[in-house]
Amino acid sequence: MSMNATPRSSRLHIALFGKRNTGKSSIINAITKQNIAVVSPVKGTTTDPVYKSMELLPLGPVVLIDTAGLDDEGELGELRKKKTLEVLNKTDVALLVIDAACGVTPFDQRIAEIVRSRAIPTLVLLNKIDLLTNTNVSHADDLTALVNQVTEELGFKVIPISALEQQGMGHLKKELIAAVPDEDDKFRIVGDLISPGDLVVLVVPIDKAAPKGRLILPQQQTIRDILESDAIAVVTKEYELKETLESLGKKPRLIITDSQVFLKVAADTPKDIPLTSFSILFARNKGDLEEMVRGARAIDRLQDGDRVLIAEACTHHQQPDDIGKVKLPRWIRQATGKQIQFDFANGMEFPNNVKDYALIVHCGGCMMNRRQMLWRVEQAVEAGVPIVNYGVAIAHVQGILERAISPFPLARLVWDESLSE
Repeated sequence: MSMNATPRSSRLHIALFGKRNTGKSSIINAITKQNIAVVSPVKGTTTDPVYKSMELLPLGPVVLIDTAGLDDEGELGELRKKKTLEVLNKTDVALLVIDAACGVTPFDQRIAEIVRSRAIPTLVLLNKIDLLTNTNVSHADDLTALVNQVTEELGFKVIPISALEQQGMGHLKKELIAAVPDEDDKFRIVGDLISPGDLVVLVVPIDKAAPKGRLILPQQQTIRDILESDAIAVVTKEYELKETLESLGKKPRLIITDSQVFLKVAADTPKDIPLTSFSILFARNKGDLEEMVRGARAIDRLQDGDRVLIAEACTHHQQPDDIGKVKLPRWIRQATGKQIQFDFANGMEFPNNVKDYALIVHCGGCMMNRRQMLWRVEQAVEAGVPIVNYGVAIAHVQGILERAISPFPLARLVWDESLSE
């Protein structure tokens, strides 16, 4: 991935929901002004969620998600509906599409209740208004009355449109921009920790799991964030760190390392230079660092026979020294001295049986957006299961967590409180 290509995980996720044949795919084509979604009068044309990454000015990089109809039928239809509802876990803004000639259905009521319970910003698109003149709409005399009625039934702002005739699309884009949560500060990786002109040293081992010629995604994104903060990024490998620090004209503001070489980097970094890891930065950027720090304490409480879930959002070919499947289980067993059973989950699906685990150890989540990662954290918390991410767990089992979270006062406070429990 090039440095100027925004990964899907950093894009605003806008998902369309509704019954079959309400025009969800046509709306995506109308918004993008491209025929990127298959449109057909046959019900159920869209079977699996379809993702389209694009630039939608002035919002910037977004991903539009077309989903299967919520009224799909049969055994296969139930599986499709399940996939559709899973999209909610990553949705930043929901567009609920209603057929103007049909009005609100129980399916629409259900999805409206779900997005409301999850506090997802939502707009209702009253589509196919061009057909109202040829349709006997018994529950409304005109479009204004219909909009008012749908607003009252669903409780969200209603935008009348015709994707086919391109009616109301300008209004839709304006309302979409207004609906986007203003959370820019929450999506910074390291920018709030540094000032213009600061030196930031990044320790980057050559990861065998990364494609040849590329840095892994967290490293790319951190470098970009440093540059956007008008600071200076210095990249080195773990065995050249000492020489790099000696060659610099001033002390770095921060050193960021890959968690797998935490111990060596900590040994080579002077105590007066703050140190953390890419994974810990992503625990804060994508999830809940304080909850992850709280979860690290659960490692000390593991007992023989406990089950621990290792969860990775991405899928890749397992290396002989794979961090998730080899190193972390070994380090946790060594730190606890217990016989622990490890289960593994890869990809975008998250197990439903999280309550069966004594601990969840999650990757940094660089392939997921913030809402999806927070949803996973919430699932663990609701089930009463501690959750920690790779970087926080590694720092803890290697005895350097206090130093690694020193740049984050709230996380350090949570850690100090856990010591007294």
